[in-house]
Amino acid sequence: MPKPRAWQKMLSGRRLDLLDPTPVDIEIEDIAHGLSFVARWNGQTLGDFAYSVAEHSLLVERLYSRLTPAAPAKWRLAALLHDAPEYVIGDMISPVKNAVGPGYDELDKRLAAAIHIRFGLPATIPPAIKKQIKQADKISAWMEATEIAGFTVAEADRFFGKPDPALLQGLCIALRPPVETRQDYTARYQALIAEMG
Repeated sequence: MPKPRAWQKMLSGRRLDLLDPTPVDIEIEDIAHGLSFVARWNGQTLGDFAYSVAEHSLLVERLYSRLTPAAPAKWRLAALLHDAPEYVIGDMISPVKNAVGPGYDELDKRLAAAIHIRFGLPATIPPAIKKQIKQADKISAWMEATEIAGFTVAEADRFFGKPDPALLQGLCIALRPPVETRQDYTARYQALIAEMG
């Protein structure tokens, strides 16, 4: 019996092996395109457009930059790419990830390592940096929960922690067409890569 197909063809023409991904098969345009169509919160958000993982990633990178203003561009890029594997494996809410078990996490880690290497980052992000990015991720989740996902502030505080209001100054959740989010995601990537030299 033939082995089941484990690769996905990308719009760039690349074939990404999901079980054994290689950095050479990863393109930022494919990531930006895929993430701009992947809905956070299983699509259970207010508005005329889904809140995409690409939009979420842009917000997490902004929040990470506010939390760690002296962070070099490579760690801001890591923040932008923190959910990049979801361009091919989709976004799962935490209860579903817990039910699926370690298989999803292993797949996510393999893809993340290949993505990091492709864009000049270490395969595994240092724990201290990862913790800071996770903090920004939780603040973003709090904002999303209270602004578009129907959570009360008390519920969001319980699940994600109460954020420092100063970090949220001037930020809000944006619901935009995928093409706009994709362009902004790609532009932010290019700016960070240029800063990295």
